[in-house]
Amino acid sequence: MTQFQITDDLEALLNVLPPDIAQAVRDHNRNEVLVEVVLDLGRYPEARYTDGEVALCAREVTEADIQYVVSRIGEFDADNRAGIQRTLHRISAVRNRRGNIIGLTCRVGRAVYGTIEIVKDIILSGKSILLLGRPGVGKTTMLREAARVLAEHKRVIIVDTSNEIGGDGDIPHPAVGRARRMQVPKPSLQHEVMIEAVENHMPEVIIIDEIGRELEAIAARTIAERGVQLIATAHGNTLENLLMNPTLSDLVGGVESVTLSDEEARRRGTQKTVLERRAPPTFDVLIEIQDRQRLLVHHDVAASVDALLRGQQPDVELRYRDEEGQIHVERPRFRRAVMVGKSPLPFWRGEIIATTPISPGEPTPPPRVSAERLGTFAPEEESEGPPVWAAPATSGNGPRRPLRVYPLGLARNRLQRAASVFGTPIQVVEQIHEADVVITTKAHYRRRPRTLIEAEGRGIPIYVVRSNTVTQIESCLADILNLAPANGEEDPQLTRALEEAEAAIQKIFNGEARYVDLSPQNAYIRRQQHLLARQYNLISHSYGKEPNRYVRIYAE
Repeated sequence: MTQFQITDDLEALLNVLPPDIAQAVRDHNRNEVLVEVVLDLGRYPEARYTDGEVALCAREVTEADIQYVVSRIGEFDADNRAGIQRTLHRISAVRNRRGNIIGLTCRVGRAVYGTIEIVKDIILSGKSILLLGRPGVGKTTMLREAARVLAEHKRVIIVDTSNEIGGDGDIPHPAVGRARRMQVPKPSLQHEVMIEAVENHMPEVIIIDEIGRELEAIAARTIAERGVQLIATAHGNTLENLLMNPTLSDLVGGVESVTLSDEEARRRGTQKTVLERRAPPTFDVLIEIQDRQRLLVHHDVAASVDALLRGQQPDVELRYRDEEGQIHVERPRFRRAVMVGKSPLPFWRGEIIATTPISPGEPTPPPRVSAERLGTFAPEEESEGPPVWAAPATSGNGPRRPLRVYPLGLARNRLQRAASVFGTPIQVVEQIHEADVVITTKAHYRRRPRTLIEAEGRGIPIYVVRSNTVTQIESCLADILNLAPANGEEDPQLTRALEEAEAAIQKIFNGEARYVDLSPQNAYIRRQQHLLARQYNLISHSYGKEPNRYVRIYAE
């Protein structure tokens, strides 16, 4: 079992708090899960733990309490952050309009040794790495440990903008090992210190926390192109979030609109105007930190960005640590949610539908053809309609399990009316964690409420409709459930067509053919054949004209 060594110097933080508040924290005796202590003027002091918040005293915080803390810590920098000498604790100030401090967030800083074991092979590979994750998920902790490990045999410079990596004061915290630390006078000057580090100190590795401005993204590209390994963090949940961020998208190559020739558009099976990657990514590898024990690794950022821009699923690697401390590496396959309507909204990752345990570096084994055809990927060609997700159903000829829908900004009576048109079993749920899918309107989606962020974090597919109308909801449900023209009976032609597609897929996997042309079918059946081919990571396109249009399946 992996043992983590944790150093938090918690007494140093408690000693700067008012005595009664500090004693209340000690009395709760939950220091190992303490995240921060919050002091807001005129409110009860709170301790925030990983599993909730607790009021510490039955009295309100006064100006004297805030001044007590301020007088015992270092000076606040331009970013309103201060620290305690030789510790990793961070105290952030909330000021009023006149600049007076009216609130303090006293965050516990911990050095956790052993956190990078799950990605140590990647960090030691010499590739530039970008760590992505929401605030508080452990990006800086992992960055600090990476600096310590790399500094054992390389020249490492830390550009420490807010003194979060090396701690407050002129002497860096022992958790960074032999790495050297350059402090930044103002957050707006971080990009200049990054360039200075390369030009003056000949580093082999540069560690940067929180790239958040355009100038910093440009400086990061300059550093990477000079042959220096770059390890940095940025806020964002997924690679898709970064692509949609105009300030930081250059870190992964940037996005631009390109007009294709008629011939190239036909070859790709796309519109003439498409989105493409503008330049090589600054970082070779991107790691999405989903939680402290679960990571998603993009080993080839360029390939992942290209796949996402073409509406395909990127090749990723899932790494996680189980309860016994064992590290697992898997190749997950994801469903994709679609955005209904014409708005150019991004694709969102859905839940994992299958994983295959592998060792690092081991190629993914070819999938086996099975009769199961639900929970698959959708075709990518425009002429057959938008991508869809086939909802789960019970096996055999039994009834479908009701699709559990969380409607956000939709009238529930309209949702039920739309479902009744198709005779579709729909269960409206009250809690987001119970939902199979979330359906929301474009207006709600753009506001990014907390519910959507939670659904995104849980991997629940999100569908967006243009307006709260029965027609739009009907269209959405048809796409979600992949509804066929209903006649109440199973279509024998569809069954034969899918059996033919399965046989073709088996031939390709057995090496008997590079590609197989299927029999001409109507648009609905061709869509199912595309969907089945996509389940097994094969390419498929439609050729010919109606009524002789057919599907060709071939390997990548």
